[in-house]
Amino acid sequence: MTTLEGLRDKLRRIEALYAGATTDGERIAAAEAIARIRQRLQSAGDREPAIEVKVKLSDDWTRQLFVALCKRYGIKPFRYERQRRTTVMIRVPKTFLDRTLWPEFQDLSAALREYLQAATRKIIEEEVWKDAD
Repeated sequence: MTTLEGLRDKLRRIEALYAGATTDGERIAAAEAIARIRQRLQSAGDREPAIEVKVKLSDDWTRQLFVALCKRYGIKPFRYERQRRTTVMIRVPKTFLDRTLWPEFQDLSAALREYLQAATRKIIEEEVWKDAD
């Protein structure tokens, strides 16, 4: 999967999987999927208190992805003073974190990493040296 459109399609399928959608990600279906996940977050918040979670991410790419995913679902990421840039704090119900947010983030992160590795290899082979191994 080296095309940007292929990555977008894969990200839509991952989102649909975690939202419980049965159709591909047209705009209306995507909006409904986000609404279902937000409803799941609200339900979890009604049943259990939110816990404060410290997430240490390895690089800026994964941090940006995690923050964007949190914001999409109405979770406000933050950092305490003197925390590293790759540290993100959130307050979220544990079941939502364990069953939805973190697994979806891991799948999206793996897809993005796969795409970035393929793109990097292609650029190196085309512009620097054919044998990149």
